[in-house]
Amino acid sequence: MEDTYNNRTSLVRGAKDMAKEAKRHAKKKASKVVDRASDEYSSHRNYSRFQDEEDEDEDFYQNPPRQDGEAYQDNEEGSSDATEGHDDEDEIYEGEYQGIPSAQDRSHKEGRVALGQPMSDATRDRKVLEEERQADEEELAQQYELIMQECGHGKFQWQLFLVLGLALMSDGVEVFVVGFVLPSAETDMCVPNSSSGWLGSIVYLGMMVGAFFWGGMSDKVGRRQCLLICMSTNGFFAFLSSFVQGYGVFLVCRIVAGFGIGGAVPIVFSFFAEVMSREKRGEHLSWLCMFWMVGEIYASAMAWAIIPHYGWSFSMGSAYQFHSWRVFVVVCALPCVCAVVALTFMPESPRFYLEVGKHDEAWMILKQIHDTNMRARGQPEKVFTVNRIKTPKQLDEFVEMESGSGNPVAKFFFRAKAEIHGIYLNLMKCFNYPMRENMMRLAIVWFTLSFGYYGLSVWFPDVIKHLQADEYASKVKIYHNERIEDFTLNFTLENQIHKNGLFINDRFINMKLKSVTFIDSTFRNCFFDDVTSVGSFFRNCTFIDAFFYNTDIDDSKLIDGTEVVNSTFTHNKTGCQMTFDDDYSAYWVYFINFLGTLAVLPGNIVSALLMDKIGRLSMLGGSMILSGISCFFLWFGTSESMMIFMLCLYNGLSISAWNSLDVVTTESFPTVRRGTGFGFCNALCKLSAVLGNLIFGSLVGITKAIPILMASSVLVGGGLVGLRLPNTMANVLM
Repeated sequence: MEDTYNNRTSLVRGAKDMAKEAKRHAKKKASKVVDRASDEYSSHRNYSRFQDEEDEDEDFYQNPPRQDGEAYQDNEEGSSDATEGHDDEDEIYEGEYQGIPSAQDRSHKEGRVALGQPMSDATRDRKVLEEERQADEEELAQQYELIMQECGHGKFQWQLFLVLGLALMSDGVEVFVVGFVLPSAETDMCVPNSSSGWLGSIVYLGMMVGAFFWGGMSDKVGRRQCLLICMSTNGFFAFLSSFVQGYGVFLVCRIVAGFGIGGAVPIVFSFFAEVMSREKRGEHLSWLCMFWMVGEIYASAMAWAIIPHYGWSFSMGSAYQFHSWRVFVVVCALPCVCAVVALTFMPESPRFYLEVGKHDEAWMILKQIHDTNMRARGQPEKVFTVNRIKTPKQLDEFVEMESGSGNPVAKFFFRAKAEIHGIYLNLMKCFNYPMRENMMRLAIVWFTLSFGYYGLSVWFPDVIKHLQADEYASKVKIYHNERIEDFTLNFTLENQIHKNGLFINDRFINMKLKSVTFIDSTFRNCFFDDVTSVGSFFRNCTFIDAFFYNTDIDDSKLIDGTEVVNSTFTHNKTGCQMTFDDDYSAYWVYFINFLGTLAVLPGNIVSALLMDKIGRLSMLGGSMILSGISCFFLWFGTSESMMIFMLCLYNGLSISAWNSLDVVTTESFPTVRRGTGFGFCNALCKLSAVLGNLIFGSLVGITKAIPILMASSVLVGGGLVGLRLPNTMANVLM
């Protein structure tokens, strides 16, 4: 009986020991799992929320950590007597509160890192962390390429292609809308010759700042969000500019609109390149460039169809005039509005999310891309197999924070200053070794191509206008010593000069004067009612007892010593009057621009088809050199038809250079600096456009040799530098 009782007591005691031992081991295993997860998170090892927890546990039991595993095996081999009389509640486990350490303990542990514990990022060198991030980015690039190959190229990419194409089309429209409305806007708003030309230059400056700012912000905030903001800004202020009457307010609206659209090009190409596999980028980025050409054609066609129709206007009194060029501005804002609406239905770039450590969001978008393409292919059952994606190490950015007592305006400017400083630091990394030399070459190519292209874009139309003006002046009719008395004039006079005329008791009613000049003439007891004059002047004339009602004749038209004696002006028209009939010369100028943009179409198609076959650099350098040579032959263009032919040839050759340069620039920067680098190059492009407009515009009508030689040499030199750029096509094939 006593033996039975002893056996039962031993059995109960052994069961209790086994339970305590199992409980202790369970706690230690849970602590190990937590420690291992913490280690993975702190070093940003392959993290995935989609890993099966059962697989982790099984892997843990089969391959336990080395340090803790040895202790675990020792405990297995030890007898339960080691734990007898020891309550495991008295054990102090890792992570349990153990009291405040003494000064001696602190000094003893200072400067040491516990064995098996990861070193915190705060104690590590910044350069080491950046090297680890760069290694992570290289690993991510290889994995991301495989993921995009699994997702395929299909319906999702084509949807994004159309949406981003509308945004790129808006940029093309914005570049050309300024040149088309410039003459009409400056005439309508009575801009003096001293201020003429500011509109074109200042809009390009707004686009320059916008390209740098929005391109850099897209690397921090995201491609989609920045594109939405900048396109919305452009659409709103472009639409508003069509209604304002003052030239100063109009300039401000166009500057802000240019600042908005400036971010379109760097963001669009960065965004689209990040949802395609490398082998697809060259061809499809070239097809995307066609939308910029479509924007050119759209702006040229609308200008040709709308602006010369000066009858398409209305007025509210004499103060508010809404002429046809304002209708053209409204129509040109429509692509931007459509792009904003369509962009709201598209997701963010998954590659950007991975770069900033947002793994789950990126995985969901990649799954959306995969499922959309598979359903379009008729394979909806195909499953997205990726469940673990590499995310680069996230480096902390130490930003000085302002006190919470600051007002909202001060906080806004402080935040803007911090963001701009961050963009600047990111840009400086583009000029670090080994990217410094390539960045300088890219900048030279962008500057030279833009200088030649935009400079000649201004010079071509102005030269044609100059030729037309010479031809128009050669057809002027001159009348001498006229005497007209008691006569009513109610018709149109155009391109005439009247010298030493005498007008007595005449009535000028509902009359239109276009390019008419009266010199040394006298008007006695004449009545002027509803007279509109465009490009017409009275030089050294005399008005005696004249009456002016509802006319636009004022001091700006009465010049060179004109005298007004005992005459009355009532209800004068305010503002500068646009011309009154469909102008054949205006039709012809806009039609020439339309032909020039149509000539871009063949070059765009050829460049897209041959981009991956002959290589980016060969196309870039060859196109720029051929453009420079074709520009040189303008020297021999003496007729208007010859100039038009050379314009079409130049546009057709230069578009291939633009397409290949966009592709090379997109592929030259890593994802984390792609928007910033592309934005800087595009900002340089707009700065070059301003210089080209000013320099080439000042030479119109003076000499033809300097603009031609300057454009030819710049384009050929830029093409030779472009041939020395790194071959990004090799990276694609790898």
